[in-house]
Amino acid sequence: MLLTIDVGNTHTVLGLFDGEEIVEHWRISTDARRTADELAVLLHGLMGTHPLLGDELGDGVDGISICSTVPSVLHELREVTRRYYGDVPSVLVEPGVKTGVPILADHPKEVGADRIINALAAVHLYDGPCIVVDFGTATTFDAVSARGEYLGGAIAPGIEISVDALGVRGAQLRKIELARPRSVIGRNTVEAMQSGILYGFAGQVDGIGERMARELADDPDDVTVIATGGLAPLVLGEASIIDEHEPWLTLIGLRLVYERNVTSS
Repeated sequence: MLLTIDVGNTHTVLGLFDGEEIVEHWRISTDARRTADELAVLLHGLMGTHPLLGDELGDGVDGISICSTVPSVLHELREVTRRYYGDVPSVLVEPGVKTGVPILADHPKEVGADRIINALAAVHLYDGPCIVVDFGTATTFDAVSARGEYLGGAIAPGIEISVDALGVRGAQLRKIELARPRSVIGRNTVEAMQSGILYGFAGQVDGIGERMARELADDPDDVTVIATGGLAPLVLGEASIIDEHEPWLTLIGLRLVYERNVTSS
């Protein structure tokens, strides 16, 4: 079994693969203060009762693949793999790890590991050219060429960041549930905020996506737009440019990176 761990700024997503199939997944909050020992206890709690794994931490796990946008968490996870999974091959995505994705951005080291992993998985699943829209702490748009090259992208404030900002900066506004309102014309403050967030982000996705597609291909219809991230389902029904929804895109990419760096060596 391969354990994949995608550490984002807000949430950490874990997936368990049996071959190419993801058989279990978990989502937890990302806490940069957690130590390696605390992370090990958390992993044990999540995986300890899974029928495909043993009773002890590490039983049934024969590979680990990790990427992180939070350096302190990556440091602690490195310690987890050393202390608790010492005999298990592991890949931590960082400079020097083979991804097979040429990075054509001006400053390749500035590109988040998760964005490169997403590009790898997108090309593997859907070929190029493609655009990955990741609805996380930030909403990121990543452009991948027909040859599988990472070209660059766009970064916008995420949905939850925008909701929080409205609640903090608006004197008569407050935090709201992220849900679809009854109509675009909100009949009360909550629905008006929900409408602005939902349809505003859907318009943003269509606007940026359409512009990127025109730069990526002579025929924009040849570009596949893939949505991923925890908040993607909120926008799926409203953004017309999205072609595919793959909630486990990063985890799939981590499986592919593991195969490139361990099983092929």
